[in-house]
Amino acid sequence: MGFLGSPSVASSYYSSSRVFLYPAAFVFWVLVLMNGAAVCNGGKTSTFVRKVEKSVDMPLDSDVFRVPPGYNAPQQVHITQGDHVGKAVIVSWVTQDEPGSDVVLYWSENCNEKKEAKGKHRTYKFYNYMSGNIHHCTLRNLKFDTKYYYEVGIGQTVRRFWFVTPPEVGPDVPYTFGLIGDLGQTFDSNRTLTHYEHNPHKGQTVLFVGDLSYADNYPNHDNVRWDTWGRFAERSVAYQPWIWTAGNHEIDFAPEIGETTPFKPFTRRYHTPYKASGSTAPFWYSIKRASAYIIVLSSYSAYGKYTPQYQWLEEELPKVNRSETPWLIVLMHSPWYNSNNYHYMEGDTMRVMFEPWFVQYKVDVVFAGHVHAYERSERVSNIVYNIVNGLCAPIRDQSAPVYINIGDGGNIEGLANNMTEPQPKYSAYREASFGHAIFDIKNRTHAHYSWHRNQDGYAVEADSLWFYNRFWHPIADSSSV
Repeated sequence: MGFLGSPSVASSYYSSSRVFLYPAAFVFWVLVLMNGAAVCNGGKTSTFVRKVEKSVDMPLDSDVFRVPPGYNAPQQVHITQGDHVGKAVIVSWVTQDEPGSDVVLYWSENCNEKKEAKGKHRTYKFYNYMSGNIHHCTLRNLKFDTKYYYEVGIGQTVRRFWFVTPPEVGPDVPYTFGLIGDLGQTFDSNRTLTHYEHNPHKGQTVLFVGDLSYADNYPNHDNVRWDTWGRFAERSVAYQPWIWTAGNHEIDFAPEIGETTPFKPFTRRYHTPYKASGSTAPFWYSIKRASAYIIVLSSYSAYGKYTPQYQWLEEELPKVNRSETPWLIVLMHSPWYNSNNYHYMEGDTMRVMFEPWFVQYKVDVVFAGHVHAYERSERVSNIVYNIVNGLCAPIRDQSAPVYINIGDGGNIEGLANNMTEPQPKYSAYREASFGHAIFDIKNRTHAHYSWHRNQDGYAVEADSLWFYNRFWHPIADSSSV
């Protein structure tokens, strides 16, 4: 039977080392009265029903898309991690009128002496669209846990921003990640980003699980919508790194208009530090950040045996030192466990290839997007099947990750609200709403996770769970019995 209390109640209940025994019927009815959740075969399907509304993109003259004033002013400024351990930052921006300067000036909060880094710029053409000048510059040899200011647009219209580097990598270093996916640029997208920005416990870095601009939903993959999205997201991603995962809306493969280079706009605009982890392509890579080891995979690149992504992951997982980075987090776009009829089983072929490794190396949590709703799984695996035994259903497995689908940023395609019934046993909590999540690492053994529906107050947790590290504290952290 599913645990019928709220997830926050469930997590606190199970975080106790003591077990209290009550008459079963009494517990059942108390919990039903507390939450009114539906009884189902699996966990909990939220009773919250979001009003059905059409998703609408914000018009091009919206304030959030405003071009910054000044001649050739840098726009679409964004940062991401620039090396493997967090001592470098890739700064990217666009100048529209002319190339302008490739230089970034930067200095730490406690030192006014400005340093200079020089990057490169390029343009690209997509059908009848010509991009602005896209600049990328890597700031290296930064100090850990330090606030830096940086300036772009040197010699013309200078714009200033700041960021904070992560603490030095270590097993008990606390750190907080935000989780956003499938964002787009609708009115709901704006609500989600605002909700994240105002969360009193917002992340220090965003783990973005793919599908950025949705420009490909417009005629001829209108790349103007890549520009508007870049200006929209700047208010967050210019100040804290977003770690990029490529989704299906980044493919931009359109042979009908002569565009046959997959991922062209995405790779020109959004760089990743893939070479630092020995990857041969920007779509799969790893980084360390504080006490976390983050592996990014590509659902839309080849991953069969002998492919570059397969071989890279096979070599990468044994490198993870859980005594240095206890928390092993994987990002991908297409989910492996999904009880929504939208995109049902699309991620299954990758699951078949890689799931045994995830169990072997005790991955703590896998975040995915693609499905425009929210869902959290139990710790399950489906790796014992062979052609003889017929064992082809997921089972509880405390060495397996929790799978969380958070493709609920608010994009133009709307909510995925067609869930399979009955709710499968592997599904712990699901809801057709938009929102964001927070993964708050406390130390090597404990992390607190929360999902925030974008229609609630800023601090409200619609779903939450205490995670117990699979390597250092592998006790059950389920939210259902």
